[in-house]
Amino acid sequence: MPSQSPQDLNPARELRLVLGDQLNAGHSWFALPDSQVLYIMCELRSETDYALHHVQKVVAFFMAMRLFAERLLAAGHRVHYVRLDDEANTGSFADELWRIREATGATAWSWQMPDEWRLDAQMHEIARQWNAKGFQTHVVDSEHFLTERSDLAAHFAGKKTYLMESFYRMMRRKFNVLMEPEDSPSGGEWNYDATNRKKLPKGHVPPHPMLWDRDPKEVVDMLTEQGVQTVGEIDMRSLGWPVTRAECLALMDHFIAELLPRFGDFQDAMTRDSWVVYHSRLSFGMNVKLISPLEVIQAIEACWRENPDHADITQVEGFIRQILGWREYMRGIYWAQMPDYAGLNFFGHERKLPRWFWTGETHMACLRHTIRQTLDHAYAHHIQRLMVTGNFALLAGIDPDEVDAWYLGVYIDAIEWVEMPNARGMSQFADGGIVGTKPYVASANYMKKMGPYCSDCRYQAKEKTGPDSCPFNSFYWQFYDRHRDKLARNPRIGMAYRTWDKMDAQKRAEILETAANHLENLESL
Repeated sequence: MPSQSPQDLNPARELRLVLGDQLNAGHSWFALPDSQVLYIMCELRSETDYALHHVQKVVAFFMAMRLFAERLLAAGHRVHYVRLDDEANTGSFADELWRIREATGATAWSWQMPDEWRLDAQMHEIARQWNAKGFQTHVVDSEHFLTERSDLAAHFAGKKTYLMESFYRMMRRKFNVLMEPEDSPSGGEWNYDATNRKKLPKGHVPPHPMLWDRDPKEVVDMLTEQGVQTVGEIDMRSLGWPVTRAECLALMDHFIAELLPRFGDFQDAMTRDSWVVYHSRLSFGMNVKLISPLEVIQAIEACWRENPDHADITQVEGFIRQILGWREYMRGIYWAQMPDYAGLNFFGHERKLPRWFWTGETHMACLRHTIRQTLDHAYAHHIQRLMVTGNFALLAGIDPDEVDAWYLGVYIDAIEWVEMPNARGMSQFADGGIVGTKPYVASANYMKKMGPYCSDCRYQAKEKTGPDSCPFNSFYWQFYDRHRDKLARNPRIGMAYRTWDKMDAQKRAEILETAANHLENLESL
């Protein structure tokens, strides 16, 4: 772990701030050491406290930051690392930078563009204060993403909705990924999403996840001593998540060798037998920039081109689409729509999130498993997030602010630029259709199709009415009924309303009554 010494604050010309999600050793800043440049890294209460974070998330960030600082020191760079429990720690970036400036006599400060709106605003305000006092400031790119902040908005200029498929095809062409001569997509199709929805065969158990043996006790003890509030569980013997570049590269190699051959087939599947299934778990490493999206994409494509029998095009394209398409698309949405995006609430939902979202203590088997897995591992894959927890929150009319806060806190890979467009946009349709062309809602049929939960649930998946009926069923129809004015003209939803209108009036009334009863007893479902 980095330690401080008086030499850290010897005179310096320039301070360079490295945020906790800017651990990119390949950044041009680090090409050559400069004795007059001092890199600053800080563990701050402003970052631990802006959301109720999962303990594994905070520990992983701090461990990754400390190990990155050690790497910079070993490469000959000057680093001043401020631990959370340092007596001099003021708790804010502005105060820390000024304190260190006064100690070193630095006349310039530089920073990399943050990925979150709140931090971007903070950095510009700090720069304004420094400039007003006659000091130089300079901002540089983080050199991580494949697009600029404004690229997506420029691509969709003049359009009300941003169709991801259009953006994805542009990115495939621009970076020559999975492309053949004469501008044709490899395999003959641009998108194999329709083949990526298989349920796991009965008795099929995915490979055991690759984990790391890193003792988190020192960081956990520090968080406890400093009174940092967290949620979730942590194995005090081992964190398990990759927190160095070498570990992220090893995880990528493991994914390619062991999981990629079945990823596309089962990326939507849910099971109690694996919390990873065939997913890569590379999102945390990419989001803190220990590993770059382009090198992951290139490694996946190279594997396929060298040995197409190892993983066919449907598996490979399904994975690359998540990074080259969806990840860059989400970031583009965020910067095109913020800060207004954070307040969008298309349906006017105001209900509070049930308390059991923080404990998993619910009788609904799919939600109980997904939430408990999240609390145990700080992770759930995209279908668990979208079609289990997100689907429930949307159908139940939960305030999107509450949903945002939960997703941002509980997942290890959740940083606002990627969490908010996924949760508020894709999951909750609170943006009214900027991200998705329709709300992603489903009844119990979807849970029964894609996972094992309905077989031993307290509620009956086949029943739409009565106290024992699955809440997803009555919620589904009540959602469409109460939002008919907003959704009836959506061409992708017409079938739902035709089905609803054909139901017997008494049946519709019973469904709505059941939904109302379930909502009234939301905390005890």
